[in-house]
Amino acid sequence: MVRKQIQLRGIRNPRVLDAMRNVPRHWFVRDSEQSAAYLDRPQPIGQEQTISQPYIVALMTELIELQPIEKVLEIGTGSGYQTAVLSELAYEVYSVEIIETLGRCASDLFQLRGYANIHTRIADGFRGWSDAAPFDAIVVTCAPAAVPQPLIDQLAPHGRLCIPVGPADPGGQRLIVMSRRQDGSIRTEIKTSVRFVPMTGEADDHN
Repeated sequence: MVRKQIQLRGIRNPRVLDAMRNVPRHWFVRDSEQSAAYLDRPQPIGQEQTISQPYIVALMTELIELQPIEKVLEIGTGSGYQTAVLSELAYEVYSVEIIETLGRCASDLFQLRGYANIHTRIADGFRGWSDAAPFDAIVVTCAPAAVPQPLIDQLAPHGRLCIPVGPADPGGQRLIVMSRRQDGSIRTEIKTSVRFVPMTGEADDHN
């Protein structure tokens, strides 16, 4: 999976590649999907949600340039796969999931598999996790119509936010990276076209 789907498509960060090798993807898919766990596609995880294809997980992880001493926020725990990959690279991971059944299943799995640096919360991710902020990096695995201001506000100096933005129509979403400069201003870069499930909750009020 790492060699054919990730390295050959341009992911070069050795720490990201090691993290993708170290986290068994089949831990995070449903029993009925086990045979397809390492294929180059998203997979259903229930509640009309998906686990992203391996390449997208690796791409988003590489784009935020995590360092071992840093703290990262993830919005959209899902099955926990992206969370586990982030935990291989960061000092602490804070992950928010709005769907209670998914969030609790992921939390139980983290405990079972010994992921001691992951903190989880069942909540609306639109507001981030203010009492644990600021974050050196934020990864969002669901797409709002526009970037939630609370997430921007929770970026530390030099912090990076990777988020898909736009409607779920084919070709409608863009993966962007926002970086906070030393003076507090924000730099925005459009990286590629993507397709994620929509962000729900308070995000619906901002569509």
